[in-house]
Amino acid sequence: MSTATATETAPPAKPPAASESVRRASRRKKLVPYWLLLPGILWLVIFFAAPLVYQASTSIQTGSLEEGFKVTWHFQTYWDALTEYYPHFLRSVMYAATATVLCLVLGYPLAYFIAFRAGRWRNLVMILVIAPFFTSFLIRTLAWKTILSDSGPVVGVLNSLHILDITSQLGLTEGERVLATPLAVVCGLTYNFLPFMILPLYSSLERIDGRLHEAAGDLYAKPLTTFRKVTFPLSMPGVVAGTLLTFIPAAGDYINAELLGSTDQKMVGNVIQSQFLRVLDYPTAAALSFILMAAILGMVTVYIRKSGTEDLV
Repeated sequence: MSTATATETAPPAKPPAASESVRRASRRKKLVPYWLLLPGILWLVIFFAAPLVYQASTSIQTGSLEEGFKVTWHFQTYWDALTEYYPHFLRSVMYAATATVLCLVLGYPLAYFIAFRAGRWRNLVMILVIAPFFTSFLIRTLAWKTILSDSGPVVGVLNSLHILDITSQLGLTEGERVLATPLAVVCGLTYNFLPFMILPLYSSLERIDGRLHEAAGDLYAKPLTTFRKVTFPLSMPGVVAGTLLTFIPAAGDYINAELLGSTDQKMVGNVIQSQFLRVLDYPTAAALSFILMAAILGMVTVYIRKSGTEDLV
């Protein structure tokens, strides 16, 4: 009697085919994230990893365009390139750092205004910030040749105010000229990369809860103290992101130095472009590219760790 009852109440055993289909479905479900990642991984492999490996092999080759290049593991190319073109590396870092600081000084007040004071004009101001992206980078830089021309109003005003006398003593300009000087190159870099600073700053400032400012006011904090103790610390992720998005492309840029500078203002990007397309010294150009990439990567890593920004680490 009890045996019959146990037999009747026991759940029916699953057929082997059903359990196997369940396992297959479970395996397919686990593989879905990897299939979704596959297009991005292929893109990185084809357009980033493979060219990087090819450039690495090119940097240790020797030969000429007529005879062909062969991998001879000639690491001396790195040292030769660094010792010959280190002034261009230093100039690139100096110009990029100066442009980044100017972008931060100019962009932070504008981003603050958009986030907290623009009101119904916010969208319009944001469009004005993004509008330069609808014009070619090259055309925007060429426009600065007209703006900073010797007979232009900008140079005329600077001369009348005797500002160029001060900048000439500082080595930023030459006489009554602005074009073909370090100041022109830095102005071009600052203008072209300013939106890359404003957008992350605005995104970071816009997330700050306005009630924090009210609480600071209730605690009798002055506006400057509120900015120093509340607003700026909370906007540090935007500051770090903006400075990185500005400094990294500015350090490798060559358009501004080519169009707004002279031979004395050439950056390392100009040297790489010349070695690749004019001199046709591919190993030196590849070595310079890797040295620049390693230098920027090292500086960025130190900067992020020193800034203590958890959002980016």
